[in-house]
Formats: sequence, C-alpha cells, structure tokens
Amino acid sequence: MGRAVVSTWYGTFLLDGEHIVQSARAPASETELEDRARTRRAGGLTPEDLQILSSRGSEEWSTRDRRLAERGLRWDPRAPALPTSIEGVPEREVRRASLLAAGERALADSWDPSIHVEEAVRAASDLDRVRNLVGERLGSWVSRDAPDIDPGDHAAAAQRALEDDDLTPFGPADPGVREARRRLADLYRAIDLTHRELSNAVKAAVPAKTPNLSALLGPDLTARLLAQARGLDRLARLPASTIQVLGAERAFFEHLRGNAPPPRHGLLFLHPAIQSASRYERGKLARTLAGKVAIAARLDQAGKPVDPSLLRAFDARRTKLKETRSPGRSRARRAGSGKPLHATPRDG
Repeated sequence: MGRAVVSTWYGTFLLDGEHIVQSARAPASETELEDRARTRRAGGLTPEDLQILSSRGSEEWSTRDRRLAERGLRWDPRAPALPTSIEGVPEREVRRASLLAAGERALADSWDPSIHVEEAVRAASDLDRVRNLVGERLGSWVSRDAPDIDPGDHAAAAQRALEDDDLTPFGPADPGVREARRRLADLYRAIDLTHRELSNAVKAAVPAKTPNLSALLGPDLTARLLAQARGLDRLARLPASTIQVLGAERAFFEHLRGNAPPPRHGLLFLHPAIQSASRYERGKLARTLAGKVAIAARLDQAGKPVDPSLLRAFDARRTKLKETRSPGRSRARRAGSGKPLHATPRDG
C-alpha cells in the first residue's frame, strides 16, 4: 500500500501499513496547540507537517488530509489512519483548553466593531418612529384646548403642555390628567434628545471608521448603508449590483413576482446627487455610485486612507450625463410598469 502521512492535533506521523516509521510531535502546551489548530484551520502546514515532508525525497506517499495532498502527496481517502493504541497523546484537558483558546481567538479575529454603529443607527430609527407616535398624540391632545398650536408642531405642543395650564380655561381640569400630559411631554423631549444624541454620535464615529465611504456618501448615509448590510465586513464582500438596491428589498421581490419593474436604487436614493437627478439619470448614477461604494468599502475594510479619485470619478460621470442629456428626454415607461405594488394578479 505504500507509506502514508497522518496529521493530527498533537503531531504528524509517517506510517508504513500500521507501523509508525517516523513521528513529529507537537509541544504539549495550550499556546502551541492553539497556534497549530489555527494553522490547520486556515489550510496551512504545521511545523510537524513540514518536518515529516522534508524527509520524503522522491518517494510517493499518500494521505487522507487535503492540506497535505495540495503539497505533492497523493490524496487517498482509504489511506491508513493512526493506530488507536498510540502512546504519548496529551491529556484531554490540554486539548480542551487549546480548543477553547482557539475558539476565543477566532471570535476575536472575526469581530466587526462596526456592529456598534449598526445598532446605534437601528436604535435611532426605532426612536424616530416612537417620537413621531408620541408627538402625534401629544399634538392632537394639546390642540384640543390650544387651537393656536399646530398639531403637526410636536415641539411646540410639548412646550405648551409643560407650561401652566391656567393660561387657558380649556386645559385639563383634573390635576392627575394635567400631570399625565406633562409626563407625556417630558417623554417626547427625552426621546427627541436621545435621538439627536444618537445621530450626532453616529455622525462623529462613522468617518473615523469608514473614511472612504464617508467621503463618498456622507456619514449619515454611510451609517444607514452599514446597518442595512449588517456591518462593514459584509458590505465589503457585496457586489455593486447588490449594493445598488440595498434598502429596496420589498420592491425587488415584487419585481421577482412579476408585479413591479426592477428597482433602480435603494438607500442610495438618499444621496443628494441622485435625489436631484432626473428620472432618466437616476438609475445610471445609482449604478455608478454603487460601484464606487463597493471599492470604498473594500478600502475601508483594509484600513486604507481616503482615495479622492472615487468621488472625482463619480462627479465626472454625473457631469457627463448632464452634458449628453437631450432637452425634454425622459425614460420611456414600459407597459405594465405602473401597476401598484399592492395589486395581486387574478387567477384565470
């Protein structure tokens, strides 16, 4: 059958049938075993693997380990395994401790610090909805006895609710109800203050972590895109075509069902250059911007400094579209593209 190489967590062995011809054992320490586990997981060779392979010469050896097969050995899934009666295997407690240390190292290496920005953006979005709900209720309530207050001006309604209700004869007569409305006004102000603090913190933190994306999109849109993509690490792996429609998932799936045209942009529509563009230019600009965002995300993931050529290239594309645009030209609307998203096809 020939000789076979067997690589284990505690060493590498050369077998001739069931007999161990040569062995190279790993040091029985948690740190050394952890390093070797990380090397094996990454597809590399441990020092013990290299020691055994260095004595091969021109002889043909087999292995059931694909890492070794990529280094010139013949891969054979039926190659012999290490005998169970081998002596000198490290204690199980040492193995357990090395695996736990390797797991902790892997978690630390895979940690994406942009998760905190993502959570802050989502918290601000949640608070925005809560603030609107509380503000609408407060504006409706205060406008009942203060007609000069616009129900849509939530800040003014909160200010009036906190003032002395004796200024108007139509205010709540019951002291408990009056105090409850003040508490509602205090809640609205607290939510509004927390929302502003979260937004300001995100705008201050994002440029330091993602300078290229922030220079291209601005800190607010960058934070929203990071939250939608679930972190910088994943955003850097996404293709430009996916980045272009991030945030337009509902419209995209409606298109897949045949109920709507394909979306041309998602969150990228919030970019001022795309918002101010004509309908004919928006799709092309969003496609160009998505390509630049994909490059910027990869640069930020690698820790590179700001590359001003990305913004210059986008501005040049925007200028070229404006120059080549014909007067009165608009994007032709395809038949059936005006179908509302909520419409459902009839059977038959």
